[in-house]
Amino acid sequence: MGSNLLGWQKLIAGLRGQVRCIAFDLPNYGGSTPGNFSSTMSFFAKVAWEFADQLGLSSLALGGHSMGGQIAMIMALQRPFAVEKLILCSPAGFETFSEPERMVLNNIYAPQLLMALTDDQIRQNFYANFFRFPADAEFMIQDRLRMKESAQYEYYCRMIPKCVTGMLDEPVYPFLPSIQQPTHIFYGLQDQLIPNRLVHPMMQTKQIARRGVRNLPNAHLHLLDQCGHFPHWEQADKVLPVVRKFLS
Repeated sequence: MGSNLLGWQKLIAGLRGQVRCIAFDLPNYGGSTPGNFSSTMSFFAKVAWEFADQLGLSSLALGGHSMGGQIAMIMALQRPFAVEKLILCSPAGFETFSEPERMVLNNIYAPQLLMALTDDQIRQNFYANFFRFPADAEFMIQDRLRMKESAQYEYYCRMIPKCVTGMLDEPVYPFLPSIQQPTHIFYGLQDQLIPNRLVHPMMQTKQIARRGVRNLPNAHLHLLDQCGHFPHWEQADKVLPVVRKFLS
């Protein structure tokens, strides 16, 4: 949620020559078309399947980060015969929310609040994705600041709250036991976004991660120390060898 395909470039660079890697931007993200699209997880999964079908891809290893992890799990449930393996980085969907907690989260993410963020607040929000913000991630901040000066920013600010609602309205946690595909899951122990600190201040990332993995029949969990919400960027040197072996 809020990122784009460039967030995968370290992993893709490390896998080039071994497997065919395809990254794409969801509607309203990155280079894809902005518009008043749905932001449900089912819509994003539908778009992803249409994309795969256009390319004639019938057998996939799906990778997803954060919201993308929840989408990947939904896709694996929809077409288990087409998804061979899953690679999930800080996936959403393991953390569950009560109805009052959902109401709180839906009220926090409002388009007008996002539109009012200052440049410094945008920078601080990116810093929260990492244990130590790496210099080679500065382009992510600059991309957002450039977007802020464009017409696309309004679409973006309207989309983010809808994506939050989309994740909350289509929980994947009850269906985890039905995901039979071999799965590798990466979480940073210092993830500041999972669990949500506002509604679950006493929880720890490793609790959420282990709870989810216990419900997945063929999952392996990797907890990375000194790592935040972006393990495949911040600790690509540790994630990449695991992924390379998993896909070999």
